[in-house]
Amino acid sequence: MKSLSRIAAVANTETRLASRNRWVLLATLILVLFALALAFLGAGPAGSRGASALTLTAASLATLSVYLIPLIALLLSYETIAGEIERNTLPLVLATPVRRSEILIGKFLGHIAVLSVATVVGYGIAGAAVTLVHGFDPGGALAWTRLIVTGILLGAVFVAIGILVSASTPRVGTAAALLVGIWLLLVVLYDLALLAGLIVDDGGMFTKTIFPLLVVANPGDAFRLFNLAALEASAPVGGIDGLARSLPFPPALALAALAGWLVVMLSAGLARFRRLRP
Repeated sequence: MKSLSRIAAVANTETRLASRNRWVLLATLILVLFALALAFLGAGPAGSRGASALTLTAASLATLSVYLIPLIALLLSYETIAGEIERNTLPLVLATPVRRSEILIGKFLGHIAVLSVATVVGYGIAGAAVTLVHGFDPGGALAWTRLIVTGILLGAVFVAIGILVSASTPRVGTAAALLVGIWLLLVVLYDLALLAGLIVDDGGMFTKTIFPLLVVANPGDAFRLFNLAALEASAPVGGIDGLARSLPFPPALALAALAGWLVVMLSAGLARFRRLRP
């Protein structure tokens, strides 16, 4: 019980500090605005395609989430440890009777709490607006709930990545630069490389066997494929997203890949933090 109390105390402190982060507030506002825009632009063809407005909006937001939720997560976590080192407060923190594992888990949970609020508020406002205009649909509501829950899981993966990088460098600026590069690599460049591989392969072995596995190995793509595979068949998807209709494995594998990323990144961050000498 004492361990849980210490973790809760650290988490509460991190939540209060993170909630004052203006970049996070700005990113949350952008999330709300984009979600509202896609809610009505994506819901427009609902009648002609036979899918509910909530379902079509969930399909649009599954792609938006891959870009914005990781960004919010990294803005929350990039200075988690590096900031303490740079401000020379880490030795004081480590001098308290709180274990390093408790400190790291508490920081992680605090960031997840802020990320969860941002995600629920952003998508909750958009979902409520779509429901008021187009009416309630149980299937769409389920898709919306799944989107929010898995979006928080995706954010947790990138919070863990941010903590690992923050614990690996003594400078906040360096951590921020590295995480921007990681975000670009996993969210943008990875998919471009896969598309280039598809063009070169032209329907060969890479397209049929290797490509689906490489897609699900990326946390952002795994999140997107899991959500799109669970939507109604009438939801419009294309490109890499179209793979969700013909996965050579159960969609649950994509969710397992996300969970695997979280465990590995959080474990690596904890191992790095335990070896850290301020």
